[in-house]
Amino acid sequence: MKPTRAAPGRVTLTDIAKGCGVSRATVSLVLRGSPLVNVRTRERVEAELKRQNYVYHRGAANLRRKVSSGVALVINDLSNPFFAEFAAGVDESLATAGYVTLLGSTGESVERQQAVLNSLLEHDPAGIILSPAEGSDGARLHALVGTRTPVLVFNRELDTDWDFLSLDNRRGAQLATEHLLERGHRRIAFFGGHRDSSSCRERREGYRLAMTAAGLTPEPQWLIECAPTRLEAAGQTGALFARDPAPTAAVCYNDAVALGLINGLSARGRRAGHDFAVVGFDDIPEAQVSAPPLSTIAVDPRARGRQAAELILQRLHNTDAAPERTVAPVRLQVRASSDTVSAPPGDAA
Repeated sequence: MKPTRAAPGRVTLTDIAKGCGVSRATVSLVLRGSPLVNVRTRERVEAELKRQNYVYHRGAANLRRKVSSGVALVINDLSNPFFAEFAAGVDESLATAGYVTLLGSTGESVERQQAVLNSLLEHDPAGIILSPAEGSDGARLHALVGTRTPVLVFNRELDTDWDFLSLDNRRGAQLATEHLLERGHRRIAFFGGHRDSSSCRERREGYRLAMTAAGLTPEPQWLIECAPTRLEAAGQTGALFARDPAPTAAVCYNDAVALGLINGLSARGRRAGHDFAVVGFDDIPEAQVSAPPLSTIAVDPRARGRQAAELILQRLHNTDAAPERTVAPVRLQVRASSDTVSAPPGDAA
């Protein structure tokens, strides 16, 4: 006779046990591949699992075993191609190690970040990789996450005792600025990002170091802040030419900003690589096929994602080790957007 269940819903171990006349513990042993179950009983249980379309509930199993197969990845701006590449790298390495990526995006909102972390923590992840939203409070995040779940912070520094993986922001911006100086530019802007962001501060510092070494003092109007997005950068392009002396080149906070600046220049009748030099930061895939191809600081975002996954997995296997700071190398990738060597005429706008 076909067994009945008291209520519809997810098929449980109890349903399977009743269906084939064994204990719930026996069904559990079969699911775990235990050799303690004899062949005939195993076959009967497996047939009942198939008949009732039982779906293995990984979350419940993890809770029973007090382990998790998920690692949370919290990204501050998933619309930025850099983070799409970074997330792909994380997922590649975690999958190879048998883990599932639990993805959340905060859109640069501290409040959204709080909600995303609260939701992901309900799944009891084995660890968290966090690229913080601008304005994040380390103490507040630490109080939310607690001490049981390992965390790796990426790129933007927080005042916590968590592991930290950063790009060599200072060196990258210094290389970009030195490249423009070698092309003959002296009026060089730093364009995009917000000074409250640790990564932006570090990149500005690298820019300042290169300018100072060349005996130059950046004009205040050459430091243009904007959200690190293409749209915001395009809208802020005019600020570069609002006062004299106008810059002839720009080191951009990231590639999204650089591509937005190129669009903004085009709208003003200028051409990147022809009468204004542009260098980005990240080397996203689009950089090499943009018009013109974008000179940038290459950081290999997918490799950085794999590196982040490897670091959090190391932490899971060595929870008592002291927190580590890792700085990923960068390199200059020269393309056509920085070809110009002569200053353009003044802009009346």
